[in-house]
Amino acid sequence: MVDKFQTFGPIYREKLGSYESVNIIDPKDAAILFKSEGLYPERFTVPPWIAYRDFRNKPCGVLLKKGDSWRQDRLALNREAMSLKIVDNFAPLLNEVGEDFVKRMQMKVGTSPQDKLTADLTHELFRFALESVCNVLYGTRLGLLQDFIDPEAQRFIDAITLMFNSTAPMLYIPPEFLRRINSKFWQDHVNAWDVIFMHADKCIQNIYQDLCLNQKNAKEYRGILCSLLLQNKMPIEDIKANITEMMAGGVDTTSMTLQWALYELARVPHLQEQLRSEISAARASSQGDVVKMMKSIPLLKAVIKETLRLHPVAVTLQRYTTQEIALQNYCIPANTLVQVGLYAMFRDSRFFSKPLQFNPERWLNTEDSKYFRGLSFGFGPRQCLGRRIAEMEMQLFLIHMLEKFKIEMKRGVEVGTTFGLILIPDKPIYLTLRPHYSHQ
Repeated sequence: MVDKFQTFGPIYREKLGSYESVNIIDPKDAAILFKSEGLYPERFTVPPWIAYRDFRNKPCGVLLKKGDSWRQDRLALNREAMSLKIVDNFAPLLNEVGEDFVKRMQMKVGTSPQDKLTADLTHELFRFALESVCNVLYGTRLGLLQDFIDPEAQRFIDAITLMFNSTAPMLYIPPEFLRRINSKFWQDHVNAWDVIFMHADKCIQNIYQDLCLNQKNAKEYRGILCSLLLQNKMPIEDIKANITEMMAGGVDTTSMTLQWALYELARVPHLQEQLRSEISAARASSQGDVVKMMKSIPLLKAVIKETLRLHPVAVTLQRYTTQEIALQNYCIPANTLVQVGLYAMFRDSRFFSKPLQFNPERWLNTEDSKYFRGLSFGFGPRQCLGRRIAEMEMQLFLIHMLEKFKIEMKRGVEVGTTFGLILIPDKPIYLTLRPHYSHQ
């Protein structure tokens, strides 16, 4: 896409298979697009996920819905996942997982004769992200950060991995065709989602059982699923659909961003020291209250923003126009798929100074941080529903990792990107963790 914008300019039309789109790169055009989206914005969906729900006669969640039913569900879920009053409840749930991950890494470092760990952390970070998001959504720990994983939990992990692996090929081949010929991709996809939905059923049963047996603690926060069940404002099948979609959208996206963040930090040791100073001051002033602490770490938050700029999860953001709009003096009709080229925009010197340089400070009151440039989580009513969970999860993870470890990697190693279901490294990222001993 970067090459195409260089060849064709800031707007071009493209047809890939059965999909036709208009592609844009300028933040001002992105602003026009998003400001025109109205009450019912529509984005490109995930056809294999919809095909499974049609096959099993299950409702879609907000990721896949559109129109008024999308809006009703989205408003209800915003209160549980995006409201600033609610998100503070996520902190203890995410903090304990972050602490457990660091303990696991400390144990691995401690068993090494060199007092360090050099490894590709892809699978460890995937398990961390799944443990984190499930603790917030389902209110239960899966035990994925232990050496021995419960067979049921392992089955759940395997199902999620299989679901992702079988999704990507079906983005390019119509799922209906694969269903008709009963291809292995289709069989794997159905079996994977069946296990994921069975897990949601089991969690709902456990929550009802716990509430019946433990009424005195009914006010204790038990996760988003429990809150939705207690409110009794959404059908149970719709609750399951939304919770499973939030889980599916919050695992590899977060784990991959954390892997890129560690990669970039390993290349800039002095930035790690700046962050440790900021974290230490924030911990002291907040007296260990993690919610207060996260209000005093602007540089660390900027590191996450900068990681998402250089290594966005998605190549594009998409919207179907709800009305006729003008972009670059072209008239774009209603119901046109328009894609904002995030990856290309984020690496363009017209919009970001020295775009290939990892510089978190660009987000601290500079021109680079203004006007539709921070679009990594989307924008408007259809922005990422799990944004608050992901931001808090990543902040707490980096706090704990930087307090306990120095993060290093071989000099001169450059890692590029390739596209799977999301943007991923084109080779394994080997990081070295050494204990960091504070001077307290």
